[in-house]
Amino acid sequence: MKLHLLSALALFAAPLIAQTPPQASPTDAAVARELPPSSPPAAPAPKPATVKVVLTTSEGAIVLELEKGRAPITTANFLKYVDAKRFDGIGFYRAVKVQPGFGLIQAGLRNDPKKIFPSIAHEPTTKTGVHHVDGAISMARAAPGSASADFFIMVGASPQMDADPSQPGDNLGFAAFGRVIEGMDLVRKIMDEPTSATGGPATMKGQMLVAPVKILTARRSG
Repeated sequence: MKLHLLSALALFAAPLIAQTPPQASPTDAAVARELPPSSPPAAPAPKPATVKVVLTTSEGAIVLELEKGRAPITTANFLKYVDAKRFDGIGFYRAVKVQPGFGLIQAGLRNDPKKIFPSIAHEPTTKTGVHHVDGAISMARAAPGSASADFFIMVGASPQMDADPSQPGDNLGFAAFGRVIEGMDLVRKIMDEPTSATGGPATMKGQMLVAPVKILTARRSG
């Protein structure tokens, strides 16, 4: 009986509550007048500038988004080769297969003295914030500041290729400057192509593609 009574009171009281809005006290109104107007929400930070490049290969297209805003030196260098059409006709010649589904593919001018531009300053990941994630494009180099026209694309994330100031010696890593936004299936296919057991310099034995995949053209897009 008590339960039914409480239920009835609740049903009866509900419309009264709905029909009788609470009245603000004079004190509440005074406080409301004294409060400063709320600030509008902060606008989101603008996205760093990027530029797209399409590598049209003999096997299909790979679309790159390069970090023009965050890695300006490295991106400008790559675009210099693109705009001069010096990447037309080169190929992906190297596939580093660390384990199934993990490694990198490399392309470039291979120090052709007739086509390479001067080397560029090194932009470490600690400066750019562009890391070696799956699909990242980065510059091949020997010593820091020696990168020119050879680049590689990651298959799988490789944070050990980022700069790490806590490590001794050359701890500046490689200069990542963008990523693949279309065509990673082709990148993985190239990495799985057969490699030679004897071709290439000693440090690249077993990594040189038997049949390099040709880059027909490299062009800006959009």
